[in-house]
Amino acid sequence: MKKDLHPEFRAVVFKDVSCDYELLTKSTVNAKETIKWHDGNEYPLVKVDISSQSHPFYTGKQRMIDTEGRAEKFRKKYGKK
Repeated sequence: MKKDLHPEFRAVVFKDVSCDYELLTKSTVNAKETIKWHDGNEYPLVKVDISSQSHPFYTGKQRMIDTEGRAEKFRKKYGKK
């Protein structure tokens, strides 16, 4: 088997920034930040925008999202007065 072919499989913390949910799991993803976990060890940190704790499919709750389109926002901001 070739050496240094596969990425390192290690413990990583994924943090959902929309609801401050954190999950410690194993992954090969590269991370630039680290975080101190509840057990006192430091792990690589990967920030994600959405997880099962904040996704409407899993929570059953629909979050209100801005329904105004980009063109309308542009016209409102820069349109003739």
